Amino acid sequence: MQLFWTFLKIGLFSIGGGYAIIPLIQEQVVHQQGWLTEKTFTDIITISQMTPGPLAVNTSTFVGMQIDGIPGAIVATIGCILGGCVISISLYQFFQKHHESLYVSSALKSLKASSVGLIMSAGFTILLLTFFESSDLSTIGLAAFDWQAAILFAISLTLLRKFKPNPILLMVITGFIGFFLY
Repeated sequence: MQLFWTFLKIGLFSIGGGYAIIPLIQEQVVHQQGWLTEKTFTDIITISQMTPGPLAVNTSTFVGMQIDGIPGAIVATIGCILGGCVISISLYQFFQKHHESLYVSSALKSLKASSVGLIMSAGFTILLLTFFESSDLSTIGLAAFDWQAAILFAISLTLLRKFKPNPILLMVITGFIGFFLY
């Protein structure tokens, strides 16, 4: 039940979805519940990004699997999507009624800005965990910096921005390289 309620809360309060939800999931499963370490959580986020489907749903499934096997995966996934389904249906009905309202348009603009902040926070957390294996700024030091990860990141970013290769191919290649580096 605790797994269901935790992911129901996550599903209900996951404004922005995708990467914006990562800090909320991390806060719940790593810091509050203590179910996972930051390293395991980062691994789950990485796997969730590579598998088809929404990031929040994939993450809830993998966390549930880690905690309680297949029953945990089912319960966490249902908890995660139930809130979104109810909210989506309610919002659809609301927007059908108020689609021309200036107030509704203003609220949506501020939600977009908030989502960008959440996405940037998630990206920063993933970078810290990748380069320093910690997201706690007070424990980060140059001695813990992973130069191999930084170089692989810089090469991947350069390739993506300059040559725009297929991202799946790039993930396969970097995964292969990481297999030998680590």
